[in-house]
Amino acid sequence: MTTLLLHQARLPQWLLPADWPSQGTQPNLADIHIAQGRIARIEPAQQTPTGEAVRHLHGAPVLPGLVDAHTHLDKSFTLPRMGTVKPGLLGAIEAMMADRQHWTPADVHARASKALQWAYAAGVTRLRTHCDWWEPHTEPVAWNVLRELAEEWRGRIAIERVTLVPLYLYADAATADALARRVAASGEGAVMGGFVHSHNWDPQALAHLLDAAARHDLDLDLHVDEELHPGAQGLAAIARHLKASGYAGRAVCGHTCALAAKPEAEALAVLDAVAQAPITLVTLPLTNLLLQDAVTGRSPRQRGLTLVKEARARGIPLLIASDNVQDPFCPVGSYDPLESLAAGVLAAQLDQPFDRWTDALCRGDWLTRTPGRLPLQPGDAADLLIFTAADSWGFPSRTQPRTVLRAGRPINEGVLT
Repeated sequence: MTTLLLHQARLPQWLLPADWPSQGTQPNLADIHIAQGRIARIEPAQQTPTGEAVRHLHGAPVLPGLVDAHTHLDKSFTLPRMGTVKPGLLGAIEAMMADRQHWTPADVHARASKALQWAYAAGVTRLRTHCDWWEPHTEPVAWNVLRELAEEWRGRIAIERVTLVPLYLYADAATADALARRVAASGEGAVMGGFVHSHNWDPQALAHLLDAAARHDLDLDLHVDEELHPGAQGLAAIARHLKASGYAGRAVCGHTCALAAKPEAEALAVLDAVAQAPITLVTLPLTNLLLQDAVTGRSPRQRGLTLVKEARARGIPLLIASDNVQDPFCPVGSYDPLESLAAGVLAAQLDQPFDRWTDALCRGDWLTRTPGRLPLQPGDAADLLIFTAADSWGFPSRTQPRTVLRAGRPINEGVLT
């Protein structure tokens, strides 16, 4: 049996059992035993490890493989071929609608493949991508391309596809049901989605969307209240409907920026309702810091993020993801979720990010119907990131130099000594 010992790894506190020994506020370093590419066991580091191939990490931070829970592979890398883009979300949508007229299967495949290569090099093992779907009866060019890419990348990155459909297309119940039926028939990893915003607000259409997903046993992933309008009603309506209907799936609500613009009592009441529903929140710091409160020639006054600390305090599952990369919605990005975490640490003033917030990059179970299982359990694939130049105090600074292990073997040039 091929064995490997990663000696003296610094694991985050959220990943360790409650009885893990510590010195002061810092957990003891760990020994990670790997056999045949899988986790054999994790235990407090021994003084003099013997009997295995030993790689000394000297306290380097280590994380499980990353989950990028909200991306847009179909839009990636389109910005260089566009002219001036109007500021804000609606201006970006206008620019993308013009560009998508020129999309072909080869174009989408090339751009999305580049994005997946970046994500793989960063250590991403699971990625969820939204796919623009603007015609109710015609599958977009990108939908089947993304399904093909999911097969091509099987075993390296698990790819899930979400239909990004504007809410008005669900105004007719029969159309909503037909869309759900098409998603359910389109293969593994397909998720029902929609774009819910005050400019297209229609509570009946939202009910049609949610009910159609339930009838066809589909999970949901929705763009919700991506704005700073205090009157936005999407998240509150979704929470009420899912609880009342007894929805059996998992609903992911991305963005929810409007919570930050609501009066305090109202925002917290919405989060109280979310905590009683099968909802996971996803926050997208890079894109929302750029899009929200965006006016040409004027510095932004508002941050554009959802209430991440208040959500956590209520036990609501929360993930941080990349969102758009080098398209009209976001000119930067790299398909490295740690870049989004770094932005969130500053914008949301997140304390102890390594120990308290890196779970928001790794908890793929929070996208499933039965969340709760931690990664890196015995028998799991040894998919790990070792941050050879970082430490837990300044994390996520200096996390770009990293060794990425897949099934216990490095995929990059990082060296374990």
